[in-house]
Amino acid sequence: MDPEFHPGRNMAMKIPTHEYESTVRFYRDVLRLKEIPAKGPDATPRFEFGDKVLWLDRMPSLSQAEIWLEIVASDIGQASDYLRDQGCVRRDEIEPLPEGFSAFWISSPSNIIHLVSSSSDT
Repeated sequence: MDPEFHPGRNMAMKIPTHEYESTVRFYRDVLRLKEIPAKGPDATPRFEFGDKVLWLDRMPSLSQAEIWLEIVASDIGQASDYLRDQGCVRRDEIEPLPEGFSAFWISSPSNIIHLVSSSSDT
């Protein structure tokens, strides 16, 4: 049986350093989205975005912003095999994941990065 996929609750905006502060200000001060309390002094700003969480990540190596999305799989092992068989490109080098976190990165045909996870608890 093929795995089931559902949208996760997380999406990340990867922002170049030269646009970072103005982008955070836009979501915090201009749109006045509700900020989710940080989990430490260097934590990434997060905002409520409907039923989703928008993470704003500073990325010094980028020249333009990117959107990354989360997909939750019913079975992470089956999802990995299924996506490989469908020709999806694994992108595990794109960003390290925490040890023990059951997830991996893929790229869509249009190069949108997706975190495929077994849960949306991040």
